[in-house]
Amino acid sequence: MSNGTVKMPNDLYSYEKQAVVLENPLEINNKHLNFYKQNGYLAVNNVLGSDSVKQAKEALMDIIYGKYEGPKIQFLTKENSNWTPEERELHIRKLYNFIDYVPVLRDIVCSPEIVNIVEGILGEESRLTDPISLLKSPKVGPEKPWHQDMAYGVTAYDKPLVGAWVALDEARAENGCMHIIPRSHLQGAVPHYSIRDWQVCDEIIQVDKDEYVPLKPGGVLFFHGLLIHGTPENNSNLRRRSLQLHFLAKTANKLSSAEYKRMFTNELTGAEC
Repeated sequence: MSNGTVKMPNDLYSYEKQAVVLENPLEINNKHLNFYKQNGYLAVNNVLGSDSVKQAKEALMDIIYGKYEGPKIQFLTKENSNWTPEERELHIRKLYNFIDYVPVLRDIVCSPEIVNIVEGILGEESRLTDPISLLKSPKVGPEKPWHQDMAYGVTAYDKPLVGAWVALDEARAENGCMHIIPRSHLQGAVPHYSIRDWQVCDEIIQVDKDEYVPLKPGGVLFFHGLLIHGTPENNSNLRRRSLQLHFLAKTANKLSSAEYKRMFTNELTGAEC
């Protein structure tokens, strides 16, 4: 929904505070689940092993190079048939619609290593919706402005979803790792506007509360569907490939159109950003 003309302000992201990252997923206990409830996130390294990370990256490259029919690709610019394979990858923003066509990716995104943590957070059985892969390529990977994932129609349900952002490359401050506003989920739904993308107003972001979330390959940021988060541009020479998963409680129901508009848009209030 980006209009493609508005540039990211320079002061929207802070690098003063680093989020808490747990190194061993086997150590997750009620203390960590309570931390998630209070802060809206749980960052954990070593959720996926190196073999799974390698297989996931190889599968994404196979999609990019046309091995599979069915998965879809969103480019940053109009696709050019003269691109080399390397140039083609650099111009990709998102891969999606792959779960029914790429068995190795289906096995990874539905792996017990991920799902068991998700269901510990939800407190009930889950179902996966809308798995995608996000590529933030070196020097050209764009910002994803501050937003709440449940403000996107496909993930707008009457129970909070759990997002699982899986790092396939090392996610660092330099290459556009995730930034979060801890505890922002407690304020509930926030109106979104089409500015640089479908996003919350820049003016409401409490940048002094921003925490960046560095992750090793195989690390996962689990986060509440109403947690405000975003990622800045990748101005480094480093790749930053990831999987973005959304898990819903099996008992969750889709929001009605009227309820979605009331919660996430300004259509009923006329408020401006």
